Amino acid sequence: MPIFTAPDGTRLTFHVRGKGEPLVVLPGGPMRASVYLGNLGGLDAHRQLMLLDLRGTGESEVPAHTATYRCDRLVDDVEALRLHLGLGRMDVLAHSAGGSLAMLYAARYPERLKRLALVTATPWALGWPATAGDRLAAARLRASEPWFADAFPAFEAWLDGTGDFDPVFLPFFHGRWDDTARAHADREEAETNDEAADVYGADGAYDPEATRSALARVQAPVLVLAGGFDGGPSPALAGRTADAFPKAECVVQPGAGHYPWLDDPEWFTRRVAAFFS
Repeated sequence: MPIFTAPDGTRLTFHVRGKGEPLVVLPGGPMRASVYLGNLGGLDAHRQLMLLDLRGTGESEVPAHTATYRCDRLVDDVEALRLHLGLGRMDVLAHSAGGSLAMLYAARYPERLKRLALVTATPWALGWPATAGDRLAAARLRASEPWFADAFPAFEAWLDGTGDFDPVFLPFFHGRWDDTARAHADREEAETNDEAADVYGADGAYDPEATRSALARVQAPVLVLAGGFDGGPSPALAGRTADAFPKAECVVQPGAGHYPWLDDPEWFTRRVAAFFS
């Protein structure tokens, strides 16, 4: 298990899967251990995945100061990993909440970024959160599913603030609610540092106007991948994210939810591997 040291002395780990040119992978959650990403549907057959456990998650050390869980503070950890790997420029793939970390990294270190893939990444760093309307519109696409009648009212109540989070609506985050998806969802709580997640997007983490301005000058190619059934981000919001970069394309994986490598591994791997080839 490779270990490196962050600028503040926190010992961080990353997990290596596959062989080939390195691809640094930033997990979402926020603050979920990278183990949930697996081999990203077989992407490790094309690239050597460097799956970072963010501080306080997975095998990485808990920092001395919890304020360092904030997204903008984590940029230093990503840069420390690049230096540890000895890469002049690096390819990065970021999932979900990790997309905001990747955007902040791109804004601060554009010359260090070779290519960037943002996978179902809600652009909090750009000041554009997913809305309840986005999520409900995506949920209604699943009306023919056998679990929909029980799940939709609970999902609607959670989104409007009249209900609590309920596992009954977890199927809305997956394109296929099968045994693989259930097992993936069952592990989320144990794999997530809730204290760190609360700090990740705390006041001061994002400066959307400055970040949008900086990203408009990023020359690295960017792939923004959305799931056709995902509401956070919706395909429309993913397209808006792509528009923030000069050299970006947005693609929508049909029938996919928030974890597209689980829903159709072959489609996901083929498309992402082609981008990084």
